[in-house]
Amino acid sequence: MQIIGATIVSSSIVTPYLSQNLLLARVRWHSRLPPRHPLRQQAFASGTPGNTTKGKDGGDGNNAPSPAPSGASTTSTWSANGTTSSGSSTSQTSIPSNWDENPNLNISAFSQLPSSTFGYNQHMIINHDSKEALRQILWQFRAPIRYAFAYGSGVFPQTASGSKSAATVHPHPSPAISSMQGGQGKMIDFIFGVSYTQHWHSLNLQQHRDHYSAIGSLGSSLVSRVQDKYGAGVYFNPYVTVNGTLVKYGVVNLDTLCRDLSEWDTLYLAGRLQKPVKILRDDPRVRLANQINLISAVRTALLLLPSEFTEQELYGTIAGLSYLGDPRMALPAENPNKVANIVKYQLPNFRRLYAPLVENLPNVAFHDPRCSSSDWMDDPDTNATLAQDMDPKRRGNMVRRLPRSFRSKLYFRYQSKFQIPQLEFDKMLEESNDQDPTRVKRQQGSVFDQRVAGDRQNELRKEVKKAIKSTVQWPSATQSLKGIITTGFVKSVRYVREKIAKYRKGQEREQSASGCAKGKTL
Repeated sequence: MQIIGATIVSSSIVTPYLSQNLLLARVRWHSRLPPRHPLRQQAFASGTPGNTTKGKDGGDGNNAPSPAPSGASTTSTWSANGTTSSGSSTSQTSIPSNWDENPNLNISAFSQLPSSTFGYNQHMIINHDSKEALRQILWQFRAPIRYAFAYGSGVFPQTASGSKSAATVHPHPSPAISSMQGGQGKMIDFIFGVSYTQHWHSLNLQQHRDHYSAIGSLGSSLVSRVQDKYGAGVYFNPYVTVNGTLVKYGVVNLDTLCRDLSEWDTLYLAGRLQKPVKILRDDPRVRLANQINLISAVRTALLLLPSEFTEQELYGTIAGLSYLGDPRMALPAENPNKVANIVKYQLPNFRRLYAPLVENLPNVAFHDPRCSSSDWMDDPDTNATLAQDMDPKRRGNMVRRLPRSFRSKLYFRYQSKFQIPQLEFDKMLEESNDQDPTRVKRQQGSVFDQRVAGDRQNELRKEVKKAIKSTVQWPSATQSLKGIITTGFVKSVRYVREKIAKYRKGQEREQSASGCAKGKTL
């Protein structure tokens, strides 16, 4: 039985209904997004990717409206809360071209989002039983969870489906969890977004005191202070069993989460949401902030990439952003092939996440005949080619629209490189300020932005990476150190051992693959 509102509904009725709508949603997805817009084809037909012209103002925004399905038909539309419903429609609500220029992050309802289908790309499709098994884990917490997602290799595989671990780590997993992991017994990672940190921990300590280390005995006030004041603002409880499943969950305040997603002040959580995750409870404010995060990830990756590149290069660049500067990547505590594995085994999910954003940007397009196939979106063997406009004016608009905190770090790097006097630099920053609520203007790149974007590609790539490292390094390091206190010594040692084991397995796979390649060559 399932409870919807105040009505009790039989599972036998709900399950077919949801399954039907899920199928309709996938049909809508394929019909909504043609691989190549005729206008986009025409834009790239008149010259090299570096000399294309798109849009009247040359801006880097969502100026290309989403195409409507061909003809009037009964279709499934995405509702504001991420579910689907059937109805007759002749066109789709296009995303406003300036939705990310002056976003209102104080919204409280899905109806306040820029469009009814806004952010649908964030919802990954997984097996219905697996999704319900993950949601059942959330229901074991009495403390209110406003936003939640599951992520990592415990939900989305990062190895071949045929490989299995020696033993499961779950004491009594549900059949759906075992099936989802395909015999690979892995701890499942969650992030819980909450409104009031101390109140949440107070309730959770009463219910699940065993989830906390010794610091929990000092009360919810200290726990919430440690969470909010140090590291990236996340409090992790790893190696806890819920519904017979071994999980790790991190608790974050919604304000902290939305700030990182929209401004990139740490890239700790923003980086996790730049990869495919399974959203289990949605929130309109977080959905809007995350869409800003995703479009910012595309723009940053484009600054790092040449005029032509492949999907795997694009998604690999995006997936690797939050690992730049992460101290774990410099130590034998993380699989060295982690980023490549994430993209390799989750390519269709990366497409679902980013293809709509690429199609709506005026300065980049899919440039591959394979995209004309009706089923290319779900084909893991297709590695489509893309092309971007390298004109400094249009790339300057991308620099201007980078997240505020991250953009400031990049600006300061180029202030030093270009030797701009401080007074002149301060005046420039004031003129480009987009935080004044009384001013509504297009975020067009200034002469300085164009100068940054026009830097030699290898120099620009180096400076952007340094800005990312300075964003990631300190929060990631302090969050790791905080984990020793919040997790406890025993669990910390277990965590490090498992990370080292993953590192060694990754090295062994790489050596094995290298040996096989040499054998074939010989």
